[in-house]
Amino acid sequence: MGLTNQSIGMHTLDSDLVVVKKHPSDKVIALAGNPNVGKSTIFNALTGMNQHTGNWPGKTVSNAQGHCESEKNSYIMVDIPGTYSLMAHSAEEEIARNFICFGEPDAVVVVCDATCLERNMNLVLQTMEISSRVIVCVNLMDEARRKKIRLNLPLLSRRLGVPVIGTSARKKSSLDALLHALDQITSPACETHPARIHYPKTIEHAVRMIEPLIEEKTGGRLNSRWLSLRLLCQDSSLLRELSGCLGNDFLRDPELLRGITLARKQLSRDISSREQWDDAVAGAIVSTAEKLCKDVITYENTSYRKLDFTADRLLTSRMTGFPVMLLMLALIFWITIYGANYPSALLSDGLFFIQDRLTDLFQWLHAPDWLHGLLVLGLYRVLAWVVSVMLPPMAIFFPLFTLLEDAGYLPRIAYNLDKPFHCCHACGKQALTMCMGFLSAIALRFFFGFFSFVESRRLYEFPLFCQFK
Repeated sequence: MGLTNQSIGMHTLDSDLVVVKKHPSDKVIALAGNPNVGKSTIFNALTGMNQHTGNWPGKTVSNAQGHCESEKNSYIMVDIPGTYSLMAHSAEEEIARNFICFGEPDAVVVVCDATCLERNMNLVLQTMEISSRVIVCVNLMDEARRKKIRLNLPLLSRRLGVPVIGTSARKKSSLDALLHALDQITSPACETHPARIHYPKTIEHAVRMIEPLIEEKTGGRLNSRWLSLRLLCQDSSLLRELSGCLGNDFLRDPELLRGITLARKQLSRDISSREQWDDAVAGAIVSTAEKLCKDVITYENTSYRKLDFTADRLLTSRMTGFPVMLLMLALIFWITIYGANYPSALLSDGLFFIQDRLTDLFQWLHAPDWLHGLLVLGLYRVLAWVVSVMLPPMAIFFPLFTLLEDAGYLPRIAYNLDKPFHCCHACGKQALTMCMGFLSAIALRFFFGFFSFVESRRLYEFPLFCQFK
């Protein structure tokens, strides 16, 4: 199911990252963030556009544009897909990274969830590696207050070296500070000094070996430190984009190739595989996020944080993560399969009772058999089958998954399945798609089971033009 330009009232960016400006002076702002942090709600509040907002991961499948104005400037807001990282392990991550890196936005607004700010720092830190003009928008401040979580945003702003704004997206008045911050950061006179991620010494040494060379070859068009990191890890998706942005000559430059080869050789003494590289980089990002958030977040209800850490250890550890996940999914499918039997039977009895009454009505009206077959035994019966078979499982399955998402368990499932899914050239976030496939299998089970029920009652008939008697 997809959204069209007409249905949502906006243009979507094509593969060339084209932004349609109303005026040449319009400034382009990228709106990034993790899924389910209220990013699309902020987009709607700022632009006044009726974009669909929801909690399903990967819902924003393309870069959507909208226009808004502040007291000083007019902006084109670009709502890029929700993602947890910019490592380009999935299509959403690649789209987000490509726009921030190659779309040349005037600034990037990273929307974070105030109730789990430290986790959101992963994306913030990676974004600041690419762009220096970043605003951190800490959304859901009202929810944080309700959970008795206090945030020292001025302290976080000083540590990050970029503006940090607290908002409640459903209150449009709280977004005035965000627009004011955009006016400031897009000013030519504005200077920011984003915090840097401190990687292990081996990686830092390899980066220093090629960073000056990359700075010279790119002419400052891209962040040389970030690009050095990505070239060292041989990010194939980035190499394709670099060819389009900087030309094939950049990647074929003999001096650059020699420098990268020497740096990788030096790096291979301690980090010999892509998995080790990913672990080292992820560990550095998490460690930096912890240091930045120290004393920034205060939990008045200390049991809330303990419960969160306990859940993480239980649901994502190597020993218990997969068993708990399998048991949880098995429980959901069991409830869906057996729980749907009763409402399905009630619906089928009720709908086929109505079919019998419709048949009586057609007989009373002396309607021709072909009309009865077309409308009652054809259209109505198919509709009754579909409703009685498909509606009960969906009415049970989707609310259960909504509860899991609200409880924060779906991201943990994605984390658990990320590495196994990589073996299939997929990512952990596609776990939801996998579960949807299981739901389809459940629906088919009901459908064929219902056909057996129909056969037992000898209800096979050609419904359109004739009846076999």
